[in-house]
Amino acid sequence: MVDFRQLACSLLGSLLFRLSPPGCYYDFRRDVSKSVVIVGAGSAGLAMLKTLLDLPVETRAEWNIVLYEQRRDIGGIWLPDPSPPPPPKLPETPLYPLLHTDTPVPIMTYPHFPFPPGTPLFPTHGYIERYHQDYATHYGLWPYIKLNHSVVLSSWVGTPHAGHWELVVEDRNGDRIQKSFDHLVVAAGRYHEPHMVIFPGQDTWLENNRGGLQREILHSMWYRNPSWYANRTVVVVGGGPSGVGIASQVLQFAHRVYLSVRSPPREVPLGHVELKPEILHFTSDGAVFTDGSTVQDVDTVLLATGYDLRVPFLEEGGEVIVKPGSNETDGHKLATNLRYLFPLHQHIFSLSASYPTNALAFIGLPRSPYIRSSNTAQSIYATSIIANGSLLAPRAELLSELADSEEDLWRRGYDPYYIGHKMVNNSTFDYQEGLIKTLRSKEGLPEQNIPFIEPWRRESLDYLSGSLKRGWKRLEVLGLAEEWLEGVESEDEWADLMRRVNAWQRDWEAVHHLVFPDDILVYS
Repeated sequence: MVDFRQLACSLLGSLLFRLSPPGCYYDFRRDVSKSVVIVGAGSAGLAMLKTLLDLPVETRAEWNIVLYEQRRDIGGIWLPDPSPPPPPKLPETPLYPLLHTDTPVPIMTYPHFPFPPGTPLFPTHGYIERYHQDYATHYGLWPYIKLNHSVVLSSWVGTPHAGHWELVVEDRNGDRIQKSFDHLVVAAGRYHEPHMVIFPGQDTWLENNRGGLQREILHSMWYRNPSWYANRTVVVVGGGPSGVGIASQVLQFAHRVYLSVRSPPREVPLGHVELKPEILHFTSDGAVFTDGSTVQDVDTVLLATGYDLRVPFLEEGGEVIVKPGSNETDGHKLATNLRYLFPLHQHIFSLSASYPTNALAFIGLPRSPYIRSSNTAQSIYATSIIANGSLLAPRAELLSELADSEEDLWRRGYDPYYIGHKMVNNSTFDYQEGLIKTLRSKEGLPEQNIPFIEPWRRESLDYLSGSLKRGWKRLEVLGLAEEWLEGVESEDEWADLMRRVNAWQRDWEAVHHLVFPDDILVYS
């Protein structure tokens, strides 16, 4: 018989930074044997796997835990595609060779697992790829990960109260096997299905080539090299980090670059990129924008318009229905309107009436720069409830809570079915803290006065402004970056580095009377 005191104490001790008091006791009820499958070995899947393995060995001794990853290695979108195909076949990732992070690395960390000393504050993607591999090695995750295994179908077999998931899994040779699991955790990310915008008149425009140059409309998922656009006039659609970054790179080769945005971008592109409003329609000669202006010599349109939220293997199994733009579901199926997957409890557990409320979980749907701390908080919540489903209230009560939450968003001027899983008004920390507080209040974790979110993470909201990034770029230009990185190892030292670089840059800008637009935190 397992001593469930150890489950709670060990879970908090390892996941909440050794805060667990001696002798804590919380009575869990659980099955002796469980099987849990995780789909996806990106940052979310690794966090969930690590959290499950943080359970005491005696608790999970008879649990079957496996993670299926369809690609050759871990890392999700940070793992390069060795040979990206041309359209319409989808690349494995939207990652392009010249990509640098738009977020400073301390913000991107899992709790208590900082980047190695010497990592640039805004590094190239290779550092993030290695970070995930270091994380998997440090916490012993590799034996539980099956690479080159794709889940192609999953369906529930059973009743609303009991049953199992039947998965069809395909290996790299195309051979298929069938597996059964009690609990399914989807951590496959959302950067697989590009959101394609169709403009009136675009077909006519595409057919009317000029000067021998083939006109094209291409989603940024296929973007790889700015030199492809030499001497072309390019319109980049989308003011998020991808759109701004791609526009800045293409400018080095293109004849002219326009950035078409719905609202002013959070970060101004580097170089002479002309901002335009949204495209209204195309003529045979060019693009017409919503302000009535036109551009006649466009050769390429790059759509940095985001991705549709799809779960193919659950759609194939009939467990998720696709209803673009809708806010309706039948209660027995999850629905995706391509922006929002619903109904979910806390963006994690499916509230479909077809199976128990802890049978299907999603990790990584909330959108925030602090994604790995969010993944960790979600994983703690999911692991605790997989271990003890009675921590969740009845489905009807959870649906009522979700309706209240969505109604609150409506009152604040947000359409929950449009913003989807975006954390608005910097609410990401409140969300993460709320998950842990809920478990503590239900005695799913020991009660503590120490918050889950470290103070430096809350402080770092100030460092999402452009001044920190501008300061780091100036240090690199001056050849001082390595000097500033000396002695930076711990989380507190990384936080202090952000603080110092930010202050240094702002002081310099004030002395030189440089004024930049206020940075509005909008995560697209």
